[in-house]
Amino acid sequence: MPEELQQIIPATLSPIIQETFAAISSTREFYQEVKIRDDRKIYCAWYHTTAQRHRQELEQMRGELNILGWFRFKRR
Repeated sequence: MPEELQQIIPATLSPIIQETFAAISSTREFYQEVKIRDDRKIYCAWYHTTAQRHRQELEQMRGELNILGWFRFKRR
């Protein structure tokens, strides 16, 4: 239990309140962990989708004619 609350709460109720705060703290940590994992899962899905799209675009560009390459070879 935080030190500030120990000064406010009577010592006789302390064990009950400590159990309550422990449960609240555990619940908060659990939901934070779930949110972090969900956010990571969403990010990984976005990353894989974007990477796949970029690979497809790269293959498409490799198949296209390289017009800028013609101008570069003419300078040499």
